Amino acid sequence: MLTDRDTLLRKLHELRSEHRDLDTVISRLASHPLDQLQIQRLKKRKLLLKDEIAWLESRLIPDSIA
Repeated sequence: MLTDRDTLLRKLHELRSEHRDLDTVISRLASHPLDQLQIQRLKKRKLLLKDEIAWLESRLIPDSIA
C-alpha cells in the first residue's frame, strides 16, 4: 500500500521529469525561434512546474520544532 509520502515522491519525480523535458524542448525551439508564443507557453508551464515541485518538496520535509 502506498503512503502519502510515496505518492508525493512519485508525483515529485513526474514533475521533475516533465520540467527537464520542457527545458530540452524550449532549448531546441529557442535555436529556431519560429513560434515565440509557443516558447512563452512552455516557459510558463515550466515555471508552474517549478512552483509545484517546491511545494511538494516542502510537504516532504518535516516541520522542525523550534
